[in-house]
Amino acid sequence: MSRPIDPPAIRGNGDGQLPAYLSNGVIGLRVRDIPLRRGVAIVNGLEGEDPVTHVVSTAEAPYPLAGDLRVGETWLSDALHGVDGLEQSLDLSVGELTSRFRFSTDAAIATVEVVTWCSRSEPTVVAQEIAVSFDRPCDVSLRVGFDASGIPGAWGRRETGTPGTADKPVDGSMLWRTLGERSSLGEAYVTEFLGDDQVQRDVHDWGEQRPMLTQYTFRARTDRRYRLRQLASVVPQALHGQPDRQAVRLVARAQSIGWDALRDENRSAWDELWRGRVLIHAADDRWQRLVDLAFFYLNASVHRSSPSSTSIFGLAEWPDYHYYYGHTMWDVDTFVIPTLLFTQPDAAHALLSYRTRGVDAARRNAQMLGYGGIQFPWESGLGSGEEASPMGGDASRYEDHVSVDVALAFARYLQITADDGFLREEAWPVLQGVSDWLASRLEPTRRGWEWKRSMGVAERSEPADNPVFANAGAKLVLGEAIRAAEQLGYPAKPIWREIRDRVVIPCDPKTGELLNHDGYRRDEEKGETPDPAAVLFPMGMAFDPHTERATLESCLARADDYLGNPMLAAFFGTWAAWTGDRQLALRMLEQGYADYEMGRFGQIMEYIPGRTGGDTKAGPFAANMGGFLLGCMWGLPGILPGHDAPDAWARRPVVLPEGWEAIEIERAWIRGEEARVEARHGAERATIEVRSGS
Repeated sequence: MSRPIDPPAIRGNGDGQLPAYLSNGVIGLRVRDIPLRRGVAIVNGLEGEDPVTHVVSTAEAPYPLAGDLRVGETWLSDALHGVDGLEQSLDLSVGELTSRFRFSTDAAIATVEVVTWCSRSEPTVVAQEIAVSFDRPCDVSLRVGFDASGIPGAWGRRETGTPGTADKPVDGSMLWRTLGERSSLGEAYVTEFLGDDQVQRDVHDWGEQRPMLTQYTFRARTDRRYRLRQLASVVPQALHGQPDRQAVRLVARAQSIGWDALRDENRSAWDELWRGRVLIHAADDRWQRLVDLAFFYLNASVHRSSPSSTSIFGLAEWPDYHYYYGHTMWDVDTFVIPTLLFTQPDAAHALLSYRTRGVDAARRNAQMLGYGGIQFPWESGLGSGEEASPMGGDASRYEDHVSVDVALAFARYLQITADDGFLREEAWPVLQGVSDWLASRLEPTRRGWEWKRSMGVAERSEPADNPVFANAGAKLVLGEAIRAAEQLGYPAKPIWREIRDRVVIPCDPKTGELLNHDGYRRDEEKGETPDPAAVLFPMGMAFDPHTERATLESCLARADDYLGNPMLAAFFGTWAAWTGDRQLALRMLEQGYADYEMGRFGQIMEYIPGRTGGDTKAGPFAANMGGFLLGCMWGLPGILPGHDAPDAWARRPVVLPEGWEAIEIERAWIRGEEARVEARHGAERATIEVRSGS
């Protein structure tokens, strides 16, 4: 197995860059350049009330790996000016962050190394080791524990022992209730000190508005390196009714496994993930580095144990950008889940299961709007799956293509896994419900079936009729529902076939190109948005060669007006390659993806700051990364999964960007077995080799 390319180490404080992001799909951490300072912790499935808008939102959790260091009489937290030599490095191969710095006081100079990681084998557990040495003998204190300072919410319980017994299996545990008491979580931690048998240990609980900390005090020598290890379990109420009690059990379990064994298990889990690495054979390794970063951030943000879906930033939040409130949106279903089907199908299933649990809420949503079937919300809360967009809900009024996007994600899972149990228990209720909703949402006219007053990808101030992205998706969903009904032995409703066959697909009668919607003008608001090209890929609707080329050339001609925006920009490289223009494909990848990379450890921004969307640096943005990976995995190789045999999924000649020789996927999961994918420039088709019995 080849090793991923690590991003460059960061020296200094990073000049305002976003902090490092670590995750295992259940817990996400923003770790500061001085990692003992409180960062940001986001837990999958933990929701609260936004303190400003009061809508349901992702809730920040008490930071589980906070700490402090005293050298002589000076605490680091009181003397940040005494810190220098900052350096941070991220090891993509195992998901470990290493931070180094020096802390100088009158008593001594401390050289500190901190290793932080989120366990994939024990997915509620995060870990941190602080190693410190000194240039002179001195008195030292090290503290670690929870810090909820400034976080909206309230303590429920705080304990330093086990109720009813004298046992103290952990240093401390706590129950935290989010703002609005929408949900709760439990945290528990244990510590281990190495380097001095005479160390003094104290657990401090100074009241519910203060951190809960364990402190080790010792007399340091110059010939020793002292280590303080901390394991913390963070359990959301979505996973257990008494999350703090369960956190105690789980962190005690992690402690019984042992630090070294737990670390080895995490590394083995990452080794397994990297077997699905996407290899780019090109003139230099720049594109391989970008692929590795996207692969890392997307796969780190999901896990088969995730109790909810993920957000557009995964589990990465920062105070500068909370404008999506951690909600689940169509971007995850369209850009993230398909990439996971080759790499982590069990994690993709976990994200889809969140939608399955939201079917009742989607049915109520449709009822409130006067429709039949199920209508998934535009911005979905993490717990109930109900509509959670900010008051007024401008986008939620008309951006109803989300239901089609969700249904297509279920269909894509079926195509790649051929899981009959999933079809019957999870996919069928969604496909049936969305199809029934379409039958009530679309209107029959002399032209066919029309989708009135809706929107496509672009969030515009006014709706339009027959957005091509929605209508094309409806046609595909109805076809999938008819097929599923036949496979299950159910009668498909005749109206499904009628709508599928007669839904209006807007196109220009002169050029033959697909149009964004009825009455489309290039100079209209957000007229540069390439919805028609997105219908071809990643949606995957096939048209005759003339329509395809006319559509692609039209969207590529207005690329300069769109690039810098999120989501669809990453696909321009694929669309250019489909026209046969390798140089343009490379330039589109540069401007549509590579230019979004900035800041610490190659995080991909939502917008290109200063060009579109203002100056906010918000990342890593899952839709952009998912779009780029999907282009590399399916688009550029000319692969479109279907219900037919996998070796038939390669459906067009391979044209790669200038300088790219081949794309290879070392291990993809297809129909429950390992497969190898290779696409060489100039080949008539990519090759997909399923290793039967693997």
